[in-house]
Amino acid sequence: MKNVSIADIDHDLFTAKRVEDIIVLNLTEDLLLHAVDLREKNRLFDYLEVISESDEIKVLLIMGSPAKTGREEYIKFYGEVLANKLDRNAINRLYNAVNQIILKFVSFNKMVVHADCGKVISLFMNVSLACDYRIIGDNTVFQKPYFELGLVPKGGGVFFLSKMLGLRKATEILFSNKDITAEEALRLGIVDQVVHPDKLNEVALDIARDFARRSGTSLSGIKGLFSCYMKDLADSLECENKQLLQIVSSPDFSKKMEEYTGDDS
Repeated sequence: MKNVSIADIDHDLFTAKRVEDIIVLNLTEDLLLHAVDLREKNRLFDYLEVISESDEIKVLLIMGSPAKTGREEYIKFYGEVLANKLDRNAINRLYNAVNQIILKFVSFNKMVVHADCGKVISLFMNVSLACDYRIIGDNTVFQKPYFELGLVPKGGGVFFLSKMLGLRKATEILFSNKDITAEEALRLGIVDQVVHPDKLNEVALDIARDFARRSGTSLSGIKGLFSCYMKDLADSLECENKQLLQIVSSPDFSKKMEEYTGDDS
């Protein structure tokens, strides 16, 4: 890590600012496209490492971009790869970046609060499941565009939901192509709180402050115990990669994408 400090930061993938003993990290638009940029990914991980080593920071608050387009962004990403606007290795870089960020959040020695609203694809919902507390706006809809493209969910959804809800309920959710509303997400317990979108930032910061007032050693110790419970997570994420790469390399996937891109070349 060079020239990385706990200060206000503005990058393509994220922006960050310090509020008391909390880091508020805002994710930007077009996350899928930015996540395949190795420089941006390394900047994020360097910054997270600085936070983890700081005694001044107690909580990491992650705010999803309110401007994201949900399933449209997801389909656009795969379309640009297949149209050769992006390097074919971009898909593999994305999958590896997702794996790394999930494993980082699970093992992170600070509390991680995730807040989001609007259209949220299952990938980002799954990333949120790696965090310690989840709050969403009441306009949130968790979308499952992987069904439209014949893919499988990426981001540890099978792993996390099976542990949180049991295999039978997780199967029911993952096999369904229906979106998950904010109300249903709260009922299922995959989010901890639902608020009006206008109150999301305020309430999320209050929650982060509440965690910051608690014993840091106790919280990090409890997280350490939970990380032992998650010991098979890395294998599950790698299994996702293998299945997804096999699917996206197939002629059937290219044909499926033609339905969305209009490219019949």
